[in-house]
Amino acid sequence: MVKNRFFLIVATFISLMLLSACGNQETNGGTEEDSNKLQVVTTYSIVYDIVKNVGGDLVQIHSLAPIGSNPHEYDPLPQDVKKTTDADAVFYNGLNLEAGNSWFDNLMETAGKDGKDAPVFLMSEDVEVMYLTTEGNEGEEDPHAWLDIRNGIKYAENARDGLIEVDPENEEVYEKNTEEYIAKLQELHDNAIQQLGEIPEEERVLVTSEGAFKYFSEAYGFQAEYIWEINQENQGTPNQITRIVDIINEKEITGLFLETSIDARSMEAVSAETDVPIMGKVFTDSLAKPGEDGDTYLSMMEWNIKTIMDGLKK
Repeated sequence: MVKNRFFLIVATFISLMLLSACGNQETNGGTEEDSNKLQVVTTYSIVYDIVKNVGGDLVQIHSLAPIGSNPHEYDPLPQDVKKTTDADAVFYNGLNLEAGNSWFDNLMETAGKDGKDAPVFLMSEDVEVMYLTTEGNEGEEDPHAWLDIRNGIKYAENARDGLIEVDPENEEVYEKNTEEYIAKLQELHDNAIQQLGEIPEEERVLVTSEGAFKYFSEAYGFQAEYIWEINQENQGTPNQITRIVDIINEKEITGLFLETSIDARSMEAVSAETDVPIMGKVFTDSLAKPGEDGDTYLSMMEWNIKTIMDGLKK
């Protein structure tokens, strides 16, 4: 089924290329100025924003998985194939984030990006990986490393190194942008430790739908609990609901949190069963829409920290 889908994408892509040969050359931004920039593809909105902060005005970025969508599984569109084929560099999270239906590997193969002649950069390089523990997923990498701001800093460094590799003439610009960006991230990380540390240790239990906050919890002194561990087809099952309800009652949890990119019904069912309120929404796999709170990596982490602190601090 997946192969058939990609054959269809390739056929559509070839048709688009033939049409473009008869008309005007397409540019990523639609302007001559944008077409002269370094053409970059990222797999989802958080990687997009980090690369954008490092690249600044020198890069034109196309992000694959749309804002609010699930990057674990994505069906690339014909325009994604074209932009990826034409890209000077591709940046992806790794750690199995883009592994659903092998969509990313298939796209790279279709677009001719082999990581050698066509640079493909792993944003989670050098991250201390955490692993899944749920039966059937034991030992798989947990992809949500960016929720620890220290890892966000590593992402920025890896974005810098990748951009310098493909555009060494602008090394000084990328270095300067990265230094300024990392200073902001480091300040936010330091503030998070101080602010979240005000919550009594026994009350630092973070309950979400997906188990995406293990990196966050390790960094900021929380215990992570969840309905399901990783987004997949069998999520929010009766057994999963029963398990988390028992944990909430046993630990006397006072607040629950719902991710912005997750269907609310499972957490609402848990809230109704335990009579524990949902204290707010937090960001995991996607930024907010442009112009809304949480529309950058920095502001989404600021939002998460404040929402969790306000929800659990008495």
